[in-house]
Amino acid sequence: MTTQEETISPQAFLRFALGTLIIPAFVLFVAAGQVDWALGWAYITLLWLAGVISRLIVWRVNPSLLVERSSFGKGKNVEPWDRIMSLLIGLVGPLAMLIVAGLDHRFGWSPNPTLAVMGAAWLVIAIGYTLATWAMIENRFFSGYVRIQDDRGHVVIDSGPYAFVRHPGYASVVFAYLATPFALGTLWVLIPVLLWLVAIVVRTALEDQTLQTKLPGYAEYAQRVRYRLFPGIW
Repeated sequence: MTTQEETISPQAFLRFALGTLIIPAFVLFVAAGQVDWALGWAYITLLWLAGVISRLIVWRVNPSLLVERSSFGKGKNVEPWDRIMSLLIGLVGPLAMLIVAGLDHRFGWSPNPTLAVMGAAWLVIAIGYTLATWAMIENRFFSGYVRIQDDRGHVVIDSGPYAFVRHPGYASVVFAYLATPFALGTLWVLIPVLLWLVAIVVRTALEDQTLQTKLPGYAEYAQRVRYRLFPGIW
């Protein structure tokens, strides 16, 4: 049973349907110039499954988190710089990847990878989205925007994947996106992926600095868990 504050508006459902289920498919296949692309449909289906299943799981475990994530930055204390970063990382970057993937397929820019490489890439993508879901299950403060959630009793989370790196949700999506060009056989997608990676590193650094400054206990957590995204690297 949910409270009034834990109700997701019809507009939020519509934004989810458009952003996760409709727009990615439209952009990819318009850029590809065809809809009979099996790998393209496989990728879109994986995005659909990952989006729907993860949200169903989170709704069961942390319904208030799904409400928070569906607010699209309407909560208080959102860091001003993150309104730009979240747009680049959550919308511009992924759409650029889909456009380049479709164009690459249409014009045959990339050589076909081996079946072993493609299979490994699909496995990495599936694992990446699974780990991202795990991060959301463990962290009920996994907002789509960087903000100190005083209104939700924000505390440091150090369990599950947060015992290994401080931003496991970002790390998991990094691996999924890096594998995408190889899964689709569209290696030119590496260009927007690498640009997106620069943006996610910048956002991670800014978010980590914000949390260390404003969230009680986070600086001590950062001493215990040294790495932000990749164990042994950064």
